[in-house]
Amino acid sequence: MGRPLSRERRNQLLGLAFLTPNILGFLAFTVIPLVFSLALAFSNWDLKLHNMFKEEHIRFVFLDNVLRLVREKEFYQYLGNTLFLMLGIPLAIAGSLGAALLLSRDLSGGSRRVHGALAAGAVLCASVVALSLTGLHASAFAILLGGLAALLLVGGVAGGSAVYRTVFFVPHFTSGVAVFILWKKLYNPSTGPINNALAGPLAALGRTVNRTPETVVQAGLLLGLAGLCLLALWGISKLLELRRDGALGAAAALLPYALLLLPVLLAACWSPWRAAGIGAAVVTLAAATLLFVRHRRHGIDFKAAPALGFGDAFMLAFLLMVAELVLLGLGSAAFRLPAWAQDGLEPPAWLSVYAWAKPAIMIMGLWGAIGSNNMLLYLAGLSNVPGELYEAADIDGASPFQRFWHVTWPQLAPVTFFIFIMSVIGGLQGGFEMARTMTNGGPAGSTTTLSYFIYNQGFNTGRLGYASGIAWTLFAMVFAVTLFNWKFGSRYVND
Repeated sequence: MGRPLSRERRNQLLGLAFLTPNILGFLAFTVIPLVFSLALAFSNWDLKLHNMFKEEHIRFVFLDNVLRLVREKEFYQYLGNTLFLMLGIPLAIAGSLGAALLLSRDLSGGSRRVHGALAAGAVLCASVVALSLTGLHASAFAILLGGLAALLLVGGVAGGSAVYRTVFFVPHFTSGVAVFILWKKLYNPSTGPINNALAGPLAALGRTVNRTPETVVQAGLLLGLAGLCLLALWGISKLLELRRDGALGAAAALLPYALLLLPVLLAACWSPWRAAGIGAAVVTLAAATLLFVRHRRHGIDFKAAPALGFGDAFMLAFLLMVAELVLLGLGSAAFRLPAWAQDGLEPPAWLSVYAWAKPAIMIMGLWGAIGSNNMLLYLAGLSNVPGELYEAADIDGASPFQRFWHVTWPQLAPVTFFIFIMSVIGGLQGGFEMARTMTNGGPAGSTTTLSYFIYNQGFNTGRLGYASGIAWTLFAMVFAVTLFNWKFGSRYVND
């Protein structure tokens, strides 16, 4: 008869017994499929060729799947779709930060009297909204949405920021498929409330454009190009200022410089008025050269390590790049507006039109991302900002914008960088549910992302080996972003 087990040994076996279901589930649904997928990536397994009715055997093809992917034009289209949808990341980050700043404040008004006045004003606004929608013969769905918005306004004033925080976070834990179906109804060209709301203003805008001289309207392109150039030059001057103060290294500044100048080069190549785009690019590059020469003459006050400050500089340049692209798009739309308005302006068909399908999905994604975990992370970050810094800023006479730019934003840099990296990883992997539910990847593949491309190749066409190769290529991209975060996230972002 063996010796009885010790108490410590019995506890270990008991703990292992409790962990066994999780371990078996992890092995069965994560580790084994992962290893099996890696093996498939180096094979030519195709369900149409390798099945019980065919005698052909599965062969080891080494890197043929990856080489085939690199030669396939559709891969670059779907990669472009994925990257295009990721352009909404800076807007989502800015929206989450704005929501966190608003929700971190006291909404009670400071006293019962002020709170009562706010509640009465909210009830009055809600009543005006309800009466206006009813008098304008809006659709039942539009009246329902307006009523919900009015109810949230009243509830938020009565319950404080807790109500708004809950409402903002609702899209994050709501079923994705249900939300996508709802937005598909909202985007309906004939009965959707979005187009019903846009029809009147667009018709009035079309009449105004037709009565306005064409050159005046098309001058909007010049304003967009001017704003683009000013943003690029302002960003370059800020980067040079960081270089002079020793907060940005030479190597770390290269990619931010390139991001700031990329929209300028795109304007020279694809502006609807080619001469204006080339002129804007030439002026911007000349002014940037002068800034560099001036910086060279002044010298550097403090020498910095080559990779120092990359995180902050990259975030600033990326946000400005997106703003520049928005200005370029608005200017190009203004240039083409007279031609569009000749037959009257109408709301787009959204998901049914190649040019509008991706922006429609980006708008929906932006709506869901503003109140997601990013907002909670920013709320946590704002609660950790030392109050002494704000007191010092008030003593120095700082304006609200200066308080935000010189106190709040630097203190939130680690949170922002983490959110950005996680958003990029999620953007590379995302897009499947939206494409599958709303558009089936169309029209003409305009909303097919890499994740939906993997699904099509693996489950629609049966090319399991090729689909696994695409999946591991996507993994390599995500792993590169992870290495980027490991390299710069904790070392070169301000604590």
